[in-house]
Amino acid sequence: MPKKIVVSVMTIEKKIHLIRGQRVILDDDLSQLYGVETKALKRAVKRNKARFPNDFMFVLNNQEHDSLRYQFGTLKRGQHSKYLPYAFSEQGVAMLSSILHSNRAVKVNIAIMRAFVRLREIIGAHKDLMIKLEELKRKFESHDVQIRAVFEAIRQLMQPESKPRRQIGFDVTSAQGCVRR
Repeated sequence: MPKKIVVSVMTIEKKIHLIRGQRVILDDDLSQLYGVETKALKRAVKRNKARFPNDFMFVLNNQEHDSLRYQFGTLKRGQHSKYLPYAFSEQGVAMLSSILHSNRAVKVNIAIMRAFVRLREIIGAHKDLMIKLEELKRKFESHDVQIRAVFEAIRQLMQPESKPRRQIGFDVTSAQGCVRR
């Protein structure tokens, strides 16, 4: 019998935000994933404060909270907490598994860890692409200078000279004894 997936990795990836230079998941999203109330999750974290240093979990400030609020659209009155949300880093989420003891919490934590690993892989692939693009850019910058020089030389050859040139050939106006028909 195949194991039932509690939450898909794709669903979790959508809940990961970049705040203060860290990839984090907010307490409300985690409580939905774990199937517990947000206030119960926060209570458990407060009871185990020593397990959550600032690089594992931090409270959003008003500006960060407002920025996220506007990204998600207008919030309905009474639907969201009046308290600032907690943001959990990958290590903080791993620590949550030690204070939440349900089977669902274990399965969700495994899925969350996989989502964070997948994001790191994607970012690593993008870094490799960026490095290759920079190499190509440096390689073609010297070619670019040479091509510009060729085009400038062609442009100069196509422009008429500023000093008048002496015409070559027979001048009809100054010729004497010419008969016109």
